[in-house]
Amino acid sequence: MQKGLSADHFFETDASAQRRERQAAKSANKNGNPISLKSKPLAAILDLGSPSSLLVAESSGTVRRVNTETQDTKQVYRGPTAPVTCVALGGPGNQTLFAGSWDKDIWSWDVSSKAPGRKYSGHSDFVKAVVCTKLGGKDILISGGADKKIIVWDVATGSRLHVLQDQVVSMMAVQHLAVDPVSSGPDEVILVSSGSDPHIRRWRIRVDSAEQIIETLPNESEARYAILEHETTVYRLFFDQQGDEVDLWTASGDGTAKCLSRARNYAVEDTIEHGDHVRTIIATEHWIVTGGRDEDIKVWDRASGKLYCTLDGHYDEVTDLIVLGGQTTSAAQIASVSLDGTIRTWSLEKKELDKINQEKLDKANGVEEENPAEEEKEGLMTAEEEAELAALLDDDDE
Repeated sequence: MQKGLSADHFFETDASAQRRERQAAKSANKNGNPISLKSKPLAAILDLGSPSSLLVAESSGTVRRVNTETQDTKQVYRGPTAPVTCVALGGPGNQTLFAGSWDKDIWSWDVSSKAPGRKYSGHSDFVKAVVCTKLGGKDILISGGADKKIIVWDVATGSRLHVLQDQVVSMMAVQHLAVDPVSSGPDEVILVSSGSDPHIRRWRIRVDSAEQIIETLPNESEARYAILEHETTVYRLFFDQQGDEVDLWTASGDGTAKCLSRARNYAVEDTIEHGDHVRTIIATEHWIVTGGRDEDIKVWDRASGKLYCTLDGHYDEVTDLIVLGGQTTSAAQIASVSLDGTIRTWSLEKKELDKINQEKLDKANGVEEENPAEEEKEGLMTAEEEAELAALLDDDDE
């Protein structure tokens, strides 16, 4: 056991001490132009009114607007007294901010004025995921909790329309929710949910009814109640649109991210071996980007499936990745959120990733990084010095 007088050292294993020391040493790095927050950011979404700003769920019980360009962090939405775990935008004109909390409630605010709105109470444990959609002309809020329940809410009235639970395969805590952009329509929403168990479930939701999708696949004799392609917790669901195809990417505690093909009834099309718990994933036209417990952000070439670049900077678990600007197909910049209390931004342009790779190669080979500022300084001469040099050259010519 590590011994010391600091309170941080009491009952601390050697492994914990080494991790703390490593994180302390790594915390000074400026990779990704870090924006430091006063509490731990647990999740984030893009602020639809500002393509460079994020709405960040914080462990302090607040939601904070963070401008990644100006680094302004002063705008805060307050109310919960427990950590906020998830955020979503919805309501008329997407002008309502919703936040799920450890206090079992979902809080809401007007995005522009920050005025508190309705509070949605119904879960009996932590709220872990929220998503907004429209159904039958109504603005709908859907939440998932550690109580193993999915609740469908009418935003305007606050009433519960449906409470969903798997009656066949026992559900565990809900981790993430996503609305299928292809199968959903004005009068029917297809919801996909993941949880602390490895099963991915699909739900058909209407205003007056809701049911779990149970289907018999071609060449199969038994009905399928859930998609089972991972070994443990599925933390994140991401619908990836490439041309006319929209497939489902998943991120799991089994250390992999997988592409589930819609055309093949959500069978695995591609697998990425991240190497540790994968907490979050996004896809762009050229890249698949994963982040998780190992602190690294890994950029994968989606054409070859090979690791192209590792973005080092965070010194604790990465909890979320967000495409800045909202353009997932041709994104040039992303933001990452971590339990180290920072938000960092990264370019996904190939030349920038190549530059990072070259710097790592040079460092591994012992090549000292050149300092252009010093070189420029060494090459500068005053007008008097240039005159003296010219005179010396003239003397040499005589």
